[in-house]
Amino acid sequence: MTCGALILLYPLQVSFTDLKLENTHNQGLDLLVVSILIAVVIGTVLIINKVNKKGVKSGNGSKLRILPLFTLHRLVKNIGLNREQRKMLDFAFKTDEVVDPEKSLSTPSLLDQHFKRAYRIIEQSARNSQEIQHKHAVLFSTRNRLENSAFGAVSSTRQIKEETPLIVHYGKDKLELFVITNNPEYFAVESPKNILGSLVKIPKGAKLNIMFFTKNNKGFTFETKVSGYSNLHGHTAIMLAHTNQIKFLSQRRYRRKQAVIACFLYLVYIEGSGKKQRLIVDKRRINGTITDISVGGCSLKTSAPVQAGARFKIEFAHGGNNIAALGQVLRINRAGISTIIHIKFLRVTQKSMNLINAFVYNYTDD
Repeated sequence: MTCGALILLYPLQVSFTDLKLENTHNQGLDLLVVSILIAVVIGTVLIINKVNKKGVKSGNGSKLRILPLFTLHRLVKNIGLNREQRKMLDFAFKTDEVVDPEKSLSTPSLLDQHFKRAYRIIEQSARNSQEIQHKHAVLFSTRNRLENSAFGAVSSTRQIKEETPLIVHYGKDKLELFVITNNPEYFAVESPKNILGSLVKIPKGAKLNIMFFTKNNKGFTFETKVSGYSNLHGHTAIMLAHTNQIKFLSQRRYRRKQAVIACFLYLVYIEGSGKKQRLIVDKRRINGTITDISVGGCSLKTSAPVQAGARFKIEFAHGGNNIAALGQVLRINRAGISTIIHIKFLRVTQKSMNLINAFVYNYTDD
């Protein structure tokens, strides 16, 4: 190889010492970046913890922590809320500065307090009537979904509180008994009595089907057996075996409220057939009184003769608003000279549904 060739190759030669120094320098930069990132994360966590501990003072002087949305979302993960409903739940809890989402979700009165505040804020801040109706509809669908969820469900008879009334099915008998005591080994209820006041002896080992409701109106059922008898607090008590096999009872689809509201009924009949079929509303009206109502239907009292299966347009006023719905008679009960009609709503406008829900949930002051 000539001297000229050596000169041309020389610039390509790199010292191993230079490579080592460059590699060490890059590692140092990587470690510095990682250290900075770790410091930022730790600092953020410390700041959040500090804020959560100290609280943020609200207008009334009480201390509130930042709403742990991740906790709220975890609690309602399996309830089946859609995207709009999750956003509405977040809005209701943020608006009322909820500190303990688990407590609020398991306490109907607290939950209604948060949703009632959100209901009023929507009325005040929405841009138009259409937006109000849509957001109110989402709010009530969210509240109803929470109402019918198994959140806060009882998973063991060990969780049943003392003095809880139980509906006990034994053979053909249906007994209402109260829990006297509940300990890790068994729970005890008062012994049933017959109409003469004598104790009804249920044999040891007998199987019982029991149903009960918690304070938030959620129903449960389970099967147990009689373990024996004992004298507790001066009463003969039945000792029942514990079980973890508790089933959540499905409730009414919609919350229902007792009422006394005057209404008018107009018979609706079908004219024509096929695509030319239309509903005709009779001009003659029947007077009635609504005795309970939900967005799914109502019960009402009237003195007029009505047949099961008949369709009616129902009109009534509440809180200065006119409400109307198309309904069908499911069944009829006689009550003296009056008739109790149970009606399923077939068609209700969004506005009327919101007004009915606002009445049922007590979100208005009317």
